[in-house]
Amino acid sequence: MLRQALLAATVSGIALLSAGSVLAQTTDTAAEVAGVDDIVVTAQRRSENIREVPFAVTALNTQTLQDVSAGGADILSLSARVPSLQVESSNGRYAPRFYIRGLGNVDFDFTASQPVSVVLDNVVLESVYLKGFPLFDVQQLEVLRGPQGTLFGRNTPAGVVKIDTVKPSDDFTGFGSLTYGNLGSTRAEAAVTLPASDTLQVRGAILWNHRDDWVNNAFNPSFANADKDDLGGFNDLAARVHVAWTPTDRLSTLLTLQARDYDGTGTMNRANALTKGSNELNGNFDRDTVYYDGGRNNFQKQKTTSQSLQVAYDFGPATLTGIVGSYQGWSQGDGDIDGGVASAPATASYKTPFNSETGTLSSDLLQNTYELRLASNGDGRIGWQVGAFYWDERINLVSGTFNGTGNPAPTRVTDIVQKSDSWSVFGQGSYKLTDALKVTAGVRYTDDNRDYNGRIVLGTGAGGTGAVSVGDEQVSWDVSALYEVNDSLNLFARAAKGYRGPSIQGRNLPVLTTADSETVMSYETGLKARLLDGRARFNATAYGYEVSDMQFTAIGGADNSNRLINADKGEGYGLELDGDIYLGAGFSLSAGAAWNHTEIKDSDLLVAICGANCTVTDPIVTVGTTRRANIDGNPFPQAPEYTANLTLNYVRSLGNDTELFASTDWVMQKDFNLFLYESVEFMQDTAFEGGLRAGWRDLNRGIEAAAYVRNITDEENVIGGIDFNNLTAFVNEPRTYGVQLTKRF
Repeated sequence: MLRQALLAATVSGIALLSAGSVLAQTTDTAAEVAGVDDIVVTAQRRSENIREVPFAVTALNTQTLQDVSAGGADILSLSARVPSLQVESSNGRYAPRFYIRGLGNVDFDFTASQPVSVVLDNVVLESVYLKGFPLFDVQQLEVLRGPQGTLFGRNTPAGVVKIDTVKPSDDFTGFGSLTYGNLGSTRAEAAVTLPASDTLQVRGAILWNHRDDWVNNAFNPSFANADKDDLGGFNDLAARVHVAWTPTDRLSTLLTLQARDYDGTGTMNRANALTKGSNELNGNFDRDTVYYDGGRNNFQKQKTTSQSLQVAYDFGPATLTGIVGSYQGWSQGDGDIDGGVASAPATASYKTPFNSETGTLSSDLLQNTYELRLASNGDGRIGWQVGAFYWDERINLVSGTFNGTGNPAPTRVTDIVQKSDSWSVFGQGSYKLTDALKVTAGVRYTDDNRDYNGRIVLGTGAGGTGAVSVGDEQVSWDVSALYEVNDSLNLFARAAKGYRGPSIQGRNLPVLTTADSETVMSYETGLKARLLDGRARFNATAYGYEVSDMQFTAIGGADNSNRLINADKGEGYGLELDGDIYLGAGFSLSAGAAWNHTEIKDSDLLVAICGANCTVTDPIVTVGTTRRANIDGNPFPQAPEYTANLTLNYVRSLGNDTELFASTDWVMQKDFNLFLYESVEFMQDTAFEGGLRAGWRDLNRGIEAAAYVRNITDEENVIGGIDFNNLTAFVNEPRTYGVQLTKRF
C-alpha cells in the first residue's frame, strides 16, 4: 500500500514539476517587479533563500501573525495557515498540540511527548507545557514539514515549528500597538531597540493580552461570580529582553531573558452538545452559557521564566556556535471535564451520569539545553556543519480529582516526577556536483532516557506507587537533492528517517503504560518556482511516509482511561501546494492547500469506545465484558484530510506616503476524526473561519489605524470532545472585532 501511495504521490509530483517547468520557462531571469520578494529562512541552521531548501518549508511574516492575533487569539490561530499544519488543545491557552501531515499526539498531559518540535530563538521547547508561549515581536515563523531529525534532533519525525523573534540592531527602532475590541479584549504590545554603543544593542518587548469573563455559569455554585460573567477571560503578560554584544568582528553574543504570567479560563467543555447520530452541535449548545458544578470555573495559572546565551566565534573558514538555554515553569488549573451537573434533574439539558473534575494542584518544570555547533562559512561547492546536543527535563506534577458541588477538597491526589535526558551528535554536508545540482546528506545519533515515579497520596489506593524507566538509541538521517532548472525553477527530492523517543503515561496510577520509540521513513519530491517575471511564487510537494511502531494515546472511552499504545504501522501520503501572486492594481493573493491521507495499519489494535450515547462505525470486539473497537484502517486522530488557506490583500496609495489597506484571510479543515475509533458523532466534516482587517497608514510618520473582525461569520466549529460519559464537545473562539492603533519608529 505504501509503494502504491508513493507511486501516486510521485506521479502527481512529476505532473506538477512538468507544469511548473513550462511556466518557469517564461521567466528566464525572474526580473524583480512589484510583487513577491525573496524569502530568507534558517530551516537548515543557516540563512538561505527558501527556494534553496530541499524540502517543504513555509514562512509566515510579522504582518500575518499580527493580523490573525488581533482579537486576542493565541498560537492555536496558526492551524491550517500552512499546508498540513493542525494545532489544537483541550488545555486552553497554555498547552497546544501540533500536527504536521497528520502526525501528532492527542495526549493532554504535560508529561506527554509530541512528534512536532517547537524551536524558539534556537532553543527547543520540548514540553507541551512550554509550547503555548505567546507570539509577540516575531520576525518570522517557519514550518518545516517532514522529519527533521538531523539538525533538530529527537521528537521531530513530523517536522518543526521554528520561531525567530526580532533581534537588536544598530538602529533605534521600535513600535507600540494597542487593540481594543468586544468582550473587553485588550492587546497591548510594544518593542524598542536601543543601540547603546557600536558593540552593544538591546531589544526589549512586552505583551499584555486581556479579555473579560463573558460566559455565564448558569448552574452558579458557590464559586461563581455574582455578576454572572464567570468564564472566558484571561490575562496574559509576557516580556522579553535581548542583549547583543559584539566586542570584535569575529565574536558575537546574544543574551535572552523571558518571562510569562498567565491567568485565565481553560477549555470549556459543554455537556450533551452533540446528539446521538449527528456530529452537529444541537440546541443544548449556547456560546454564552455553561453549567458547571465543578472545575472552579475552569481556572488556569501559569508562570514561566527562561534564560539563554548564544555565543558565536568566526574563525574564517568556519563559525563555532554555543547555545545554553534554561526554562522554568509553574502552573495550576482545574476543569469540569464532564461539562455538566450530575445532580441535575433527569430532564435538564446539562445532566451528566456522574461528575468528573480534575485539576493540577501544582506543576513544576525545569528544562536545560546545551548545544555546540561548528559550521562552514561562505557559499562554496562544499558546505558542512557538525555538532553535539544535550537536553534534560524534570517535571513534578501533583494532580487531583474531585467529587462534589462547590469547592470540595480533592478525593484523590497523585504526585509524579518524570525525569528525561537526551544527548546526541550530528553532522550534515552538502556538495555541488554541478552549478545546478546540489546534494545534501546528514546523520544524527541520539541516546534517550526517561524515568517515571508516581505515588497515590490520597484516595483509593493511597500509598500505591508506580515506577518505570524507558530508553533507546537511534540514528536519524536524511539525503536530498536540489536541481536548479533555471533562475526561476528549482526541483528537489528528499528521503529522511526520523524518530520519536519512548514515552510513559501514568495518568491511571498505579497502572502505567509505555510506548516504544516510533520511527518514520519519509519520501518527498517537489518544486519551488518564481513565475510571471517575479510577480508570483509557487511551491508543490508530493510525499509519502511510513511509521513503524507508531505511538498513539488512547484517551477516554467508557472506562475513562488514558494509555499509550503502539500500532504496527501508520501510513500517510499527500500533496501540498502554496504560493502567492501580485495581481496588480494593489491586489495580492496568497494561498495554500493540502491533501493528507493517513491510515492506521494494525489488524489487532483495539481501543476503548464511548458508551451507549454514540454510534461507533468500526468493528466491535468484546474483550471479557468490555466492548472495544478495531481501529485498523482508521485515519490518525486530529488529522484533517484536506486543509486550505487564502489571504487577499489590497493597498491603495493616497499620495504623500499615505495609503488605505484591506486584508481578508480564510482557513478550512475538512474530514478529521477526534479519536482513534470512528463514530458518527466525533467525525467532523468541514470547519472554516475568516478574518478581515482594514485601515489607513502613514508610512512617513509610522502611524497605522485599523479595524478588524475575526471569525466573521461566527462559526461554531467543534475542535474536540469528551466521550466517557456523555456527548461533550468544545469549540473554537467566538467572533471578535475591534480597532487597532499602531505607531512605528
